[in-house]
Amino acid sequence: MVKSPQTAIFVLLTSLAFSTTSFAQSPEPTCNSVALERKLAGAAKTSFLKKCERQATEKCEAAAAERKLAGAAKNSNVKKCVKDAVGE
Repeated sequence: MVKSPQTAIFVLLTSLAFSTTSFAQSPEPTCNSVALERKLAGAAKTSFLKKCERQATEKCEAAAAERKLAGAAKNSNVKKCVKDAVGE
C-alpha cells in the first residue's frame, strides 16, 4: 500500500529506471558473434565479415548524418559505431 504521493512517484520513477536499463543492456549481436554462432570459417567467414562491416558502415554513416555530425566528430562516431557493430 502506498502511504503518500511522494512514495508513489518514487516507486514509479524507480521502476521506470530499471525497465529502461534492461533495454539498454541488450545490444544487437556483433558481426563476429553471429559468425561464431553460425560456425563460419575460412572464405565464408571472411566474406560474411566484409559484408557485415560494409552494412554497419552504411548504417553508422546514416546515423551520423541524421545527428548532423561533421568532420572529426563524424569520423570518430562512425569509427566507434562500426567497431561496436563488428565486435572483437
